[in-house]
Amino acid sequence: MINLFSDTQTKPTEGMRRAMYEAEVGDEQRLADPTVNALQERTAELLGHQAGLFLPSGTMCNEIAFRLHIRPGGDEVILDRTAHPLLFESGGPASLSGAMLNPLDGDGGIFSAQQVEAAIRPAADRYAPRSRLVSVEQTTNVGGGRVWPLSTIRSVLGAARAHDLRAHMDGARLMNAVVASGVAAADYASGFDSAWIDFTKGLGAPIGAVLAGSRDLIQEAWRYKQMMGGAMRQAGIVAAAGLYALDHHVDRLAEDHANARLLAEGLAEIPGVDLELDRVETNIVVFSVENALNVGEALRAAEVQVTRLDATRLRAVTHLDVDRAGIERALEVMREVIPAAA
Repeated sequence: MINLFSDTQTKPTEGMRRAMYEAEVGDEQRLADPTVNALQERTAELLGHQAGLFLPSGTMCNEIAFRLHIRPGGDEVILDRTAHPLLFESGGPASLSGAMLNPLDGDGGIFSAQQVEAAIRPAADRYAPRSRLVSVEQTTNVGGGRVWPLSTIRSVLGAARAHDLRAHMDGARLMNAVVASGVAAADYASGFDSAWIDFTKGLGAPIGAVLAGSRDLIQEAWRYKQMMGGAMRQAGIVAAAGLYALDHHVDRLAEDHANARLLAEGLAEIPGVDLELDRVETNIVVFSVENALNVGEALRAAEVQVTRLDATRLRAVTHLDVDRAGIERALEVMREVIPAAA
């Protein structure tokens, strides 16, 4: 099976497994795990924040961050219509934080400061939810792996700050944006009240993400980590994978981007496929066919796995477990299967 379902499908490399085996560990709940502490400190510095908190998943990073920023009584989050908290977190913002979600129609997951301004509720309107938080997803997921330009991020942050709103960055694939753009992670993330990166996607770790923010915010985040069952014990075994990923798997993201470009160029030549090449910026390729259900099932039967997003769109994600030869084999299958199944 050539697995292009997601970059979450990666398995730890031999070097990463060795680092996990050799990790020095302790009780992370008592701040006594040196490997966890090292990963938290390194990630906070990388993102331009004071402190970090190691969590089992990126979803928990989003949920804890929303809980930190949202007040009881009708607070609202402004985010893109395709954002992960809205589509893939089981209604967590509503259930765990009581948050209203106000979705914007961005361009490939990227919205503008003008859209934020238009979405913000009048502060004196007692009939409406209270605008409280703006959430940005870098890179965009369902939006197609698009990279938020730094200028757009700064203008969106400016709009949020002008209305005393808080700001959160879902940085699940932030390092893909860094490699694709050459912009430092801290330049993207430091202006937000909270930001995080995931180690289980393109960075190839089996578990874990780190939420970063001010020392006071992270101290409060510990409370919700405990409340939501995210506190662990000798977690250095998995934190070591994150440290290894930062040392060895960041620069190689460029290979995934090159493979995504190769895949996109090949797909664009297949009859029945609709794809905009200039919108393929990182490791995610979203393409359209007439019948995505049939095509997806036919590809899986032919041992190429992609994700069906809706009735006409499919998503393929490149990662370290699929090399250039794997992409070329996938294209051979796609050239045969898609015209017949679409």
